Amino acid sequence: MENTQDNSSSQNPTPADNPAVAQTIQQPGVPDGTSAPETVDANETETLLAEAQARATSLQEEFLRAKAETENVRRRAQEDVQKVHKFAIENFAENLLPVLDSLEAALTHSFTDLAKVREGVELTLRQLTAALEKGRVVEVNPVGEKFDPHRHQAISMVPADQDANTVVSVLQKGYVIADRVLRPALVTVAAPK
Repeated sequence: MENTQDNSSSQNPTPADNPAVAQTIQQPGVPDGTSAPETVDANETETLLAEAQARATSLQEEFLRAKAETENVRRRAQEDVQKVHKFAIENFAENLLPVLDSLEAALTHSFTDLAKVREGVELTLRQLTAALEKGRVVEVNPVGEKFDPHRHQAISMVPADQDANTVVSVLQKGYVIADRVLRPALVTVAAPK
């Protein structure tokens, strides 16, 4: 029996028992009959590292340039918005100057004829209305229209021959600027029958 055991151990030699067997055992991850991958030499590694560092430096410079450009665009846009806010009223003010001139001229004149005073006031009112229209300020005079709580402010409800919730009279005109309510019209509304 001992011979069988010795035989079995000699049939399965270990690498430590036989150096020839040790040489034929594969290295992990290396296919049969090929040698282990060669190590990359130091010069090639340094070259690859230098290329990677140059690329990283180049990308960092591009990033900093792009960041600076973005900051400049943001700053210019902010300055433009500030200028728009600062000078937005300029056009409107230019349209009001003739009205101001007319009122000052009326104050320097001594009128004895009330008809001429009225004529001057009507002319000035027309100038003011034209200036407001150029500034897109439009009058809201909703007599006979349905009551709109977004554009009208009801002061009271009165009995009337009109349909319920219809504007009967306007106590104070309203104004909108580019479809946005500047001041709602003060109105009386027809009460339900």
